[in-house]
Amino acid sequence: MINIDTLRTYYTIDAVFTTQHSTRRFRERGIQMRDIKNALFTGTIIEQYEDDFPFPSCLICGLSLKGIPLHVVMSDEGGASRIITAYFPDHKNWDETYTMRKKG
Repeated sequence: MINIDTLRTYYTIDAVFTTQHSTRRFRERGIQMRDIKNALFTGTIIEQYEDDFPFPSCLICGLSLKGIPLHVVMSDEGGASRIITAYFPDHKNWDETYTMRKKG
C-alpha cells in the first residue's frame, strides 16, 4: 500500500517525475506543477491501485492553489514517484467531497 508521507518525501527530495505526455495534458487542463504539489501536500489518498503495472499507484484528492479540488494519480517506484495524470474531477462522477465515486 502506498503511503502519502512517502510520496511527500519523494517530492521533497526532488524524486518525482513526469512524462512529456502528462506535462502536456496538465497544461491543456490549466494545471501547474505548483497545483499538483499543493494537492499532494493538502490531500489524502482516496484509491489504491496496487496491481498497476509496472508500479503500484494511487489517486490523491487535494486542492489546487486556488482551492479547487484536484485529483492526482502517482506511482510509488521504490525511491521515486511518477505523476501519471492530474485532473479537476467532474461532479457528475464524484460525491460532493470528490473523494467517492458515484455509483451508476
